[in-house]
Amino acid sequence: MIELENELRSRIDGLKRKIVRKAVATCERRIERELPEKIGKELSELHAEKGFIRMRVERSSILKLCRLLRDSHKFNHLSLITTVDWDDRFELVYHLFSYPYNCAAEIKVDILRDDPKVDSVTPLWEGADWHEREAYDMMGIVFLNHPDLRRILLPQEYEYFPLRKDFKMELE
Repeated sequence: MIELENELRSRIDGLKRKIVRKAVATCERRIERELPEKIGKELSELHAEKGFIRMRVERSSILKLCRLLRDSHKFNHLSLITTVDWDDRFELVYHLFSYPYNCAAEIKVDILRDDPKVDSVTPLWEGADWHEREAYDMMGIVFLNHPDLRRILLPQEYEYFPLRKDFKMELE
């Protein structure tokens, strides 16, 4: 009886893995086919493998790309937005997840140091609110059309952005 039960569990687990692999492959193929067509030259990088999709897009197309991923490809969860300070530019990194397809996506966007502005994705995922406010507070990235862009960790009157490489802290 126990052997039969173990055999059934093993078969069910194998079927589940097959279903998940098929869903992941379907998601990857659709994205690789549709995104270049719908986003165009603004999408400069697209690589999908084993349920993880990496993309790089121009800042002018981030909202369009995210809306397409959410509405057409069921990326219904934004898990993080973070920033990287390279010497010549900032980089925003978005992590998304599609629960129906068991796929993760990473989107990178270059932001000019002298014009650190990009469209907010808060209208698509309300949870982006705090992530964008933190990026503004620590790095000075301005999220256009954000519903409440103000500092979240530091006092409102604070003038500097402490995670920037050019931030100089004076010691007393």
